[in-house]
Amino acid sequence: MTDHVARSDRVSIAVRSAASYLPERVVPVAGLAARDETERRTRAGLGIDTVRADDRIGAVDLCERAARQALDRAGVDARDLGALIMVESRAPETFLSSESTRLQHLLGAEAATTFTVGGLGCVSVTPALLTARGLLAADPDMDNILVVHGSKPAAATRYRHPVTVNGDSGQALLLSRRGPVRILDIAQQTNGRYWDLFHVKYRDRPTAQWREECADVTAYSFRLAVETRNRMSALLDGLLWRNGLRREDVRGYVSHNLSAGSLAFTEEALGIGILPVCRENLRVYGHLGPNDVFLNLYTALERKELATGDRVVLISVSPVAAWSLLLVEIGPQEGVA
Repeated sequence: MTDHVARSDRVSIAVRSAASYLPERVVPVAGLAARDETERRTRAGLGIDTVRADDRIGAVDLCERAARQALDRAGVDARDLGALIMVESRAPETFLSSESTRLQHLLGAEAATTFTVGGLGCVSVTPALLTARGLLAADPDMDNILVVHGSKPAAATRYRHPVTVNGDSGQALLLSRRGPVRILDIAQQTNGRYWDLFHVKYRDRPTAQWREECADVTAYSFRLAVETRNRMSALLDGLLWRNGLRREDVRGYVSHNLSAGSLAFTEEALGIGILPVCRENLRVYGHLGPNDVFLNLYTALERKELATGDRVVLISVSPVAAWSLLLVEIGPQEGVA
């Protein structure tokens, strides 16, 4: 069992700009293939009406489009990036090649320290942020770290029974020591007993036969659910305590987009209310892996549902199993796209 909690060392880290790229093609979930009537009924109850999907666009392409938007919004040239951190693809287009250095070349970020992180599914944005914070702490000359992810499902069916439906998206976060969204604290835990609860068998199989399969639905629906409730409750209590906050000091909570049931479970387990934008984005975009929480946060910002000084907790859970919380503070948003 791996049990690791990452506590803030108070190194300043902020999101200077952020961008999400969503393909234009809208795919109704009801029209996706299902293996049987049980899958079809379960999928219909997830609270997801549509996803964005374009099979002509790969994960690196999604990253590039989001990255260029984030850089443009901040007025930063890719040549001035100190580091480029890619949250790894769930299924790279080729083996042995490097998607991260491909993106580095496409952007012209030749001076950036470039590598990938991941292994935690939709929690994988958290180790990317921890790494960025470490780089800023270790090197006073380091600045402008770009964290990117292109979210595409491994299986063509896009449905992960009994959990969610996956859409396509690209996301880029430009991190610095100063910015309009400050990341105050980061907490993460993992439990390796569930390392292969969900998997895709791919060797000697055509890609059309790849499926995201659950090895034990009971373990996911009951044992992992109980552990998730206990872990997240303790993580939230610890996060707030070490930052001198009470639950009423948090303006809002943002979760990732798995299903309407998972949002309700999180609210009940933690005694909180999830911002409405999460259910809205779930309905029209489905699950976008590690990109969910920041898409939801910035959608709320664009709608002016959050104000300067508000503190927000971003919640991510992955069935590998991993759990993470991000405590962020909203700064002045004037002139921020």
